Amino acid sequence: MKYQAITIIALSSLFAACSGESQPKEKETPKEEIEMTQETKPTLKSKLEERKANFSQKADDNKKRAYREGIESVENSGIVESAVQVGDTAPNFTLTNAVGDEVTLSEYLKEGRVVLTWYRGGWCPYCNLTLHALQEELPNFKANGANLIALTPELPNESISTTEKNELEFEVLSDVGNVVAREYGIVFKLTDEVAGMYNQSFALNTHNGDESNELPLAATYIIEQDGTISYAFLDADYRNRAEPAELTEFLEKN
Repeated sequence: MKYQAITIIALSSLFAACSGESQPKEKETPKEEIEMTQETKPTLKSKLEERKANFSQKADDNKKRAYREGIESVENSGIVESAVQVGDTAPNFTLTNAVGDEVTLSEYLKEGRVVLTWYRGGWCPYCNLTLHALQEELPNFKANGANLIALTPELPNESISTTEKNELEFEVLSDVGNVVAREYGIVFKLTDEVAGMYNQSFALNTHNGDESNELPLAATYIIEQDGTISYAFLDADYRNRAEPAELTEFLEKN
């Protein structure tokens, strides 16, 4: 089975290893430097927190209040609890990617496990940080027998723009109308105030091709080859995302 990636780029990775109890002392320094580099590598969470802090400093009180109330509305809706959970069977789907190829979840599962994630759109800075971090982690997903698929409610022409901008090597599929997201139980409606701000700032309805003012949670699932969900990240706060390195750790241990 062949899949056509939306945008293909070459990525380089740096690997280093040091071992052996009898190794001369002078060779221990590179190992320590490598470990320090690995430990201090910025996590996705740290980048998201930096973005939150930047917003808090620059946004006016009215916008901060409206966004906070929007998150509280999602929390109070109970969507996190009612969404598809670990142990459930992942709803199958077929969607067309930006270059016109049909992509079916069950077909991907024949090749291995699937990391399935949603993002709100290319207009969302938290989403762009997440997509970039997932791209960096993609080789580790593949090394552990998993492919990555990202879904967005944006129209195809919008999703390919996001894909090209972030130089992604995995499938980005347009779930127009949140049809698939609804099957997973992760669709919510923005408050009128936040919807108004989004449409005034970047024309959300134009991006999505409808006036529903609905978005999916920034959910992430790991789906086993038999279709069972073994991992689920569900959070009412769109600024919180699954940490890519933790997804790899789960894949390694399970």
